[in-house]
Amino acid sequence: MPPTIAPENTSAITIVEGDITTLDVEAIVNAANEALMPGGGVCGAIHRAAGPELATACLPLAPCPTGQARITPGFGLKAKYVIHTVGPVWHGGTRGEAELLASCYRNSILLARDDSLRSIAFPAISTGIFGYPENRAAEIAVSTICEGAGEIPNMPQIYLCCFSSSVRQHLEAAWRKHKKVPD
Repeated sequence: MPPTIAPENTSAITIVEGDITTLDVEAIVNAANEALMPGGGVCGAIHRAAGPELATACLPLAPCPTGQARITPGFGLKAKYVIHTVGPVWHGGTRGEAELLASCYRNSILLARDDSLRSIAFPAISTGIFGYPENRAAEIAVSTICEGAGEIPNMPQIYLCCFSSSVRQHLEAAWRKHKKVPD
């Protein structure tokens, strides 16, 4: 899994471009729906790759409110676990979307830490059918993770997995902005 960018001064974040279902990490994050059932986009891809056991394991954990997280085994995935989090639907930024999206990252990291996981990979939560602007979502992901690195003991290694080069570019820009690195 070659990193696209490895930010200096921290081993907490690595940005990669590729298919999250193939990553060799302890947990991948599913951009889930509240019912935790197979859907479209990354959610559908994760459920297909994990197999039907994943949907069965999700049943007793639903519903999952927006911003919260649940954990299941990874079944057919390389990842031992799937952390399911429900991102906000974009409504123009007037309904607390930023806070809810930050909660997705924070709660997923805390769940991974509580289960003593050493590595976790996130997709670009809410940027698909939920319509969150990629640039804003990238800024929230990077800032929330960097804040967590200073506040959460035993923080796992974080991978931000991009399915497209545009998401990767937004994450890299957010990283440079957060670290005040010139373009």
